[in-house]
Amino acid sequence: MPIPLSQHGPEELLEAERDIRSRLEGEPFDFEAMLAVSNIYRAATAVRNRMEREVLAPAGLTWGGFTILFVLWVWGERETSELAEECGIAKGTLSGMLSTLEKGGLVARSRHPEDGRRVLVSLLEAGREKIERVFPDFNRREVAFTSALDESEVHEMARLLRVVTATASESELVAGVD
Repeated sequence: MPIPLSQHGPEELLEAERDIRSRLEGEPFDFEAMLAVSNIYRAATAVRNRMEREVLAPAGLTWGGFTILFVLWVWGERETSELAEECGIAKGTLSGMLSTLEKGGLVARSRHPEDGRRVLVSLLEAGREKIERVFPDFNRREVAFTSALDESEVHEMARLLRVVTATASESELVAGVD
């Protein structure tokens, strides 16, 4: 059984890319765009898998749970609809994740004071302590993952990925294009 592309080393990935070009040669495909997007996906998957395995799981968090805590830590209390959007999570999925985080004493839900149909989510002290404990290691891994690049390459990669993200989400790029 062949090994999935996501589990190949750098040499096997280059060979796989050559195989793809060879197999699809003569077809009207943009190989550079295909390889760029494929590598975005592979990079994101590799980073997420390592972070989940080495940083988040030992702290009792999932990727989604970490993201929720991070958003609340940085931006404060949020309505569930805003929180779901900011975390890139479906509102139905968010509900289950919030239940788990509530059971752990990390977040609390409450009714909006002006509209009882709306729900607010806030970070509890235990949630703040957890994110403040986990985030430094998370960021050290981010530094390690980009350590083969110099500072200008990291900046340029972030800028280019913002452009791709804005295009994919059909939103206007308003910052970070310098």
